[in-house]
Amino acid sequence: MASAGMEGLYSAIEETAGLLDISPSREKVEPILSAYDLDKVVVAFRVTTRGSEDLDCRFTALPGDVNPYLYAVSQGIAEATDHPVGKLLEEVQEHIPVTAHGVDFGVVGGFKKTWTFLPADNLQKLSKVAALPSMPRSLAENLDFYTRYGLDDKNSMIGIDYPSRTVNVYFLQFPAECREPETVRAMLSDLGLPEPSERMLELARQAVGIYTTLDWESSKIQRITFATMVPDARALSGRVAVDPVVEDFAGKVSHTYPGAVQGLYNVASYAGGEYFKLQTYYQLSEGSLEARILLGPAPAGH
Repeated sequence: MASAGMEGLYSAIEETAGLLDISPSREKVEPILSAYDLDKVVVAFRVTTRGSEDLDCRFTALPGDVNPYLYAVSQGIAEATDHPVGKLLEEVQEHIPVTAHGVDFGVVGGFKKTWTFLPADNLQKLSKVAALPSMPRSLAENLDFYTRYGLDDKNSMIGIDYPSRTVNVYFLQFPAECREPETVRAMLSDLGLPEPSERMLELARQAVGIYTTLDWESSKIQRITFATMVPDARALSGRVAVDPVVEDFAGKVSHTYPGAVQGLYNVASYAGGEYFKLQTYYQLSEGSLEARILLGPAPAGH
């Protein structure tokens, strides 16, 4: 699981973006690559079917005791803001146990998001997260929804999107009923979202994670997403019906570790319908949470 290094990773970004006919901005990407120890990060790429003209690149396995947003601001790769979105991560670190972080950037648009991983053996109560002063009030106003479906004490990660000013709250170890078609239909109905397609119901049955998206402008939950594991991206179309762009991407995207291309395939429901997101892992750092989950323990003596 050797690191590709800065030049190797930039070349991989160019190659991967080229699968989508996207040209990376070296001016945006190189300062971001220079800001991180590429030997220690997990690197993933993400493509979406919802009209994106960018390719997202994700670094995870960043230290839990560093604020990745403030670090990005200090490095000149993210903009400071007086909006509550800029204060939220500080409050998370002050009041919620944290194990690690990740960041997202677009290869055209630059720095976008932070991801904060909470302890897998100490999933958090959503009421505590909702009480953070800078958290969108819509989270507190919808606690009854999360409680109704057994998600209220299963918070595993918090994502913050700075340009879009949205927050994702993630759930693991949720009740098995949340995967059942009747429950998925009820959840979407409660949120005022469209009736789920058969493809969404099929993916929800395999979900390992659920997350919802909120913002500071509305009292409503904006989106709900079901995340499924992809043990072999090349075989994705054999498991579920996929968008041609996603299928082409999955068949050609590269990786640096042994075996198949690992990833996650997500289906999201929002007011405008459904869309899909494929995340593939390019680099898995030895000992990281992702490497342990996706590849299993390293052989003895490795």
